[in-house]
Amino acid sequence: MAGIVTARLRAQRLVGNGFASAVDVVRHFGAVQSQDYPGAKWALALRMRSAVESDIDRAFDAGAIVRTHVLRPTWHFVAPEDVRWMLALTGPKVHRGMAGRHRELGLDAPTIASAHRVFEKALEGGNQLTRPEVGAALEHAGIAVDPHRLPHLLYSGELTALLISGRRKHGQHTYALFEERVPKSPPLDREEAIVRLAHRYFMSHGPAQLRDFVWWSGLTLAEARRGIASSADSLDHVEVDGATYWFDAALGAARPGAATAILLPNFDEYTVGYADRSAILHPARPFRPELFAFSSILSNVVVVAGQVCGAWRRQTARDRLRVEVRPLAALTGAEHTLVEAAGARLSRFLGRRVEVVWL
Repeated sequence: MAGIVTARLRAQRLVGNGFASAVDVVRHFGAVQSQDYPGAKWALALRMRSAVESDIDRAFDAGAIVRTHVLRPTWHFVAPEDVRWMLALTGPKVHRGMAGRHRELGLDAPTIASAHRVFEKALEGGNQLTRPEVGAALEHAGIAVDPHRLPHLLYSGELTALLISGRRKHGQHTYALFEERVPKSPPLDREEAIVRLAHRYFMSHGPAQLRDFVWWSGLTLAEARRGIASSADSLDHVEVDGATYWFDAALGAARPGAATAILLPNFDEYTVGYADRSAILHPARPFRPELFAFSSILSNVVVVAGQVCGAWRRQTARDRLRVEVRPLAALTGAEHTLVEAAGARLSRFLGRRVEVVWL
C-alpha cells in the first residue's frame, strides 16, 4: 500500500510540482468537491505552487471556475469548458435520484417548471442573486419555499443547466443564469464524455480501482469499464492484494520522497475521491471516529507521509487562528515539526497568524 499512497500524492499534486493557478488544479481533476467553500479553496491551494485565499476568490468571482451540482448530489468546482458535457453526462441520473424526495416535498413537474420560469425572469440580464433573494422571488410568484423545498428547486435548476454559481455578494454565494455565465463549448457524445471523465479521474486520482471511479463519477459499472478500456493507451495498472489499480502510465514507478505533513480540509479529493480508503489508514494508528468531525475520515484530517495521523479543526481567536490537532497516537518529534510546517503554510494562505495547538 505504501507505493499506492506515494503515487496518489504525486497524481493529486499534493507533493511534487504544483500548479500555477486554481483553474489548472480544477482542470486536472475535472471536478473538485466543494460544498465546504472555505475548505475547498484550501484544497486547491494545497495543489498550487503558491496561493493566497484572495487569489482563489477572485478566480471564482470572475467565473474562471464555477460551482454546481455535478457527478454526485453535491457541489463541485468545475472549469467552465467542462461543465456542459459533465452535466449532460451525470446530471440526469442525479436528478432522477431526487424524484422520491421531490414527491415528499410536493415538488411536482408543474411546480418545478414554474420555479424555473421565475429563475429565468429574476436572473436575466446578468442579474445574480443570493439564495434568500431567489427564495423571495419564488414566494412573490406564489411558490411556497422552506428550508427543504428551496434547495431542491435550486438543485433542479443547476442539474438542468439553467443555474450556475455567480460572483459572491457580501460574502454570500449567488446564482446566475447558466447561459449568461458559461461560454459555449463543443458538445460531446456520451461515449466520448465517459472516456474523457475516466481519463481525468485516473490521471488525477490514480492508482485507483474500478469501484473508486464508479463512486466518484456516478457512472454505471458498465460505463466505467468502457471508460477504462477506451483510456488504456494512457493508463497502466498494477495488481495489489487481488485488486487492480489503474493510474497514469506516464507517472512512472512510485519513488518515496521526503516525508511531508498536510492539513487536508473537509471532503478533500484525497479522501473523498475513493470508495476504498484503506490505503490512507496508518497500520499503527487505528482510526478513532470520535476524534473527527461527523466521525468521518472525510472531515479535516492530518496526513503524514500520505496516511491519516490525526484530526484538526480551526478555532478563531482575536489575533490569530488556532489549529487544534488531535493525533490518533503519539507523533514523533520529526512529525510534530512537519505538522507545524503545515500550519505555517495555512498561515501564508490565509494571511493571518496560525498557532498549532496539540490536544
